[in-house]
Formats: sequence, C-alpha cells, structure tokens
Amino acid sequence: MIAAVSGGGDSLALLLLLHEFLAASADAPALTAVTVDHGLRPEAAAEAQVVAELCLKNGISHRTLVWSTPRTGSGVQAAARDARLAMIAEMARELGADMVFTGHTQDDLAETVCMRNARGEGRGSAGIAPAALYEGDIWFVRPLLGVRRAALRAFLREKRVGWVDDPSNENMAFERVRTRYDLTDEAVTHLAGEAEKAAKARVDLGRRAAILIAENLSIVAPGLYRLKAGLMGSEDEKAALYAFRIIAAMVGGGAHLAGAAVSEKAFNAVGSGLCATLSRAVVDVRRAGIHLYRERRNLPVVQATGLVLWDGRYWLGANLQQEIAPFGDGARAAMREGAAGCPQDLLFAAQSGEPALRQENMLPSPARATAANAGIRVPAPWARLLPSFDLAPANALAEVFGAKTIISCHDDTTFDAEA
Repeated sequence: MIAAVSGGGDSLALLLLLHEFLAASADAPALTAVTVDHGLRPEAAAEAQVVAELCLKNGISHRTLVWSTPRTGSGVQAAARDARLAMIAEMARELGADMVFTGHTQDDLAETVCMRNARGEGRGSAGIAPAALYEGDIWFVRPLLGVRRAALRAFLREKRVGWVDDPSNENMAFERVRTRYDLTDEAVTHLAGEAEKAAKARVDLGRRAAILIAENLSIVAPGLYRLKAGLMGSEDEKAALYAFRIIAAMVGGGAHLAGAAVSEKAFNAVGSGLCATLSRAVVDVRRAGIHLYRERRNLPVVQATGLVLWDGRYWLGANLQQEIAPFGDGARAAMREGAAGCPQDLLFAAQSGEPALRQENMLPSPARATAANAGIRVPAPWARLLPSFDLAPANALAEVFGAKTIISCHDDTTFDAEA
C-alpha cells in the first residue's frame, strides 16, 4: 500500500492516519510513503527529506522520486500532476502494490466543483471521484474527501507534527488558489453536498447507459462496430444520448466525451438516417445498419519501446521494438472478407485506422494480435484514468470487447480527523 506524501498538511495527516489504522489491523499490508520532487522549487529536495525523516521516526518505508523533465510556464500544474501520477503508479508496480492513497480533502472537492461549474462542465459537477483506476491496474484512492482541511491540521498539531506550505498555494496566478480564497466555510459545505448529489446522478445515468450499451453495441470486425437503431429510439433519451457519447469516444479513442450540444446534434442526425462524426468516430448510416469506425485523420505513428497507449484506444508494444502505424491503404491485405455480411468499403475504412506493425518490404501485420492483453485493457475514454463514478459503462464496453471487467477497489476505510 502506498501513500502519496508531499509534505503538506493534508498528505502528512493521511500518512499518519493510515499508519495508525494499519498498526491496529491484523495482517495489514506494508505501507510505503512516496514523495515526488518536481524540481520546480529549490526547497523541494529538503522538504522530501523532512518527509523521509518523519517516516524513519515512525517506522514507515519512504521513497523520493524526482521529475527529470520539469517545465515552467502555462500548464505547469497539469503537467506536474500527470507526471506525479505516472511516477507514483510506476513505483506502485515496482513494489507490487495496486492501491495508492492520496490526501484530497473536502476543500479540494469544493474547489474543483466550483471551478468546473464556472466553466459549465456538466459531468464535472460530481467533483473528485472517491477512487480512480490509472492505466488499468493502479487504484488512486481518496479517503479524506469528507474531511475538512482545517481538521487535518488540527490533528497534526495534536500530534506535534509540522507541515510544509507550498508557496504555489498562495500564488493568485493559479485558478485554484483564487477559488480557494473566495470560498467560505458555508460555500464549501454547500458545494460538497451538491457534488454528492451530482455524483449519485452520474452513477445512476452511467448504469442506465451501460444497459443500453450492452443491448445495442456489437463488434463486426477489428475497429468496426454495429449499433442497433433501437438506441436512437430509446424511451430513456438522456441515457441513450449518454451511451452514444461514450460509444463515440471509445471508437475514436477520445480521452473525454464530446460536448452535450454537439453530441445531441449528431445523435439526432443519426436518428434521422444521416451520417455523422463525433469524437473522431465516423457514424455511417445505411441499409446495412449503423456502423462506427475511427476516422482516418491524425492517426499516430510511434516507435514502440515498451507499453504505449496507441491513439487513445489500444495498449500496445509491451514486447515490441518496431514501428506501430495505421494500416492505411495496406488494410485490404488484412481485411476479413464478408464479415457478418458487412459492405467491403466499411471493412476497409475500419481496418485502415487499426494499428499495424510496419516493416520495410513486408505487408503490415496487426499490432493487436501480438500485443499483451490483446491490445485491450480499459476502453477509451477511460483508458488512462477511470473515475469510480463511471465503472458501469466502462464495464459494459469491456464486455462488448470480451475483455475483463473492472473490479472496484473496495474501500470502506473512514478516518476520524476531528480536532
């Protein structure tokens, strides 16, 4: 078990609470604290050492990871967050752990909801998920989302443990800092309550969409999917539109769902018998049925030296040391003749966007056929990160692929961090 510990009050409180909880539990797993030095501040290395010393004092294993390619300027916080997730996940794999605990609080939840509401992000009103599955194998768990930041600091004072205040948390150039200063205690409580309602609604909508996905989606050939017209005529219009957005993102390899307005326009067009494009997925409507495949533009060419998420759709390359590229015009050599009575032009269009191993003077061969896990783990749009809110529709897509379904991390751990 891993605790992500920066040296700030939230993560230090999490570490000590986990340590106390595990010490009182029989057959408890080993706890390792992991600190990431992003290299963005000269004090960061010394702060990581403070965490290491606290861990040594309490008999907790500790690792410090250093970000080797720090960046500055716009987007630095997002880049640092992505790097932190990747580095901690890799450390978890190295240690044989599948669960990482983080110190996100109710204040973080409220700030996130406030920022997303200001941007009009509908699904984002649920805020921070209690857990999220990273790259299909590491759960990031947030057990303190119901606890206020002030309560955690009171807990640390009681333990006579100091913490680090990152100066970036006072920098008004960052949206989150400005939001934090604007929120009153009453606003935090209200936003957390609204997030809970939105989360329940999102989970419920996902379950209804999952049923429709299972009933209406099938695979015709690699990269080619058939959708029953019944989805467009479903009485549960909201769930049908949501399922359509999810399916389009899966087919196109999108990391996010398309916006509600553009999705509804495409959904209505398909319902009226017209073709549409959404989330890089072509929705082809004809007598042969409704079919979806990845459009041919902006397909990547990568040199595989390890596991790579190709085009947001397939995990490939674990045992490969060669170029992975779309089939393109070489698709005809790999087509399945007359699959399920499907028109040849549809088969060709779908196969064109599938990943192939390219070698000079040789016909391309399917990259998915030789890759680990048959190229499938968690389908897009959750291939990289799956919030626990969205387990039902993600599992529905996995079942369509014939892949393993995702098992939720069962976390009934609660901490009393009141002063």
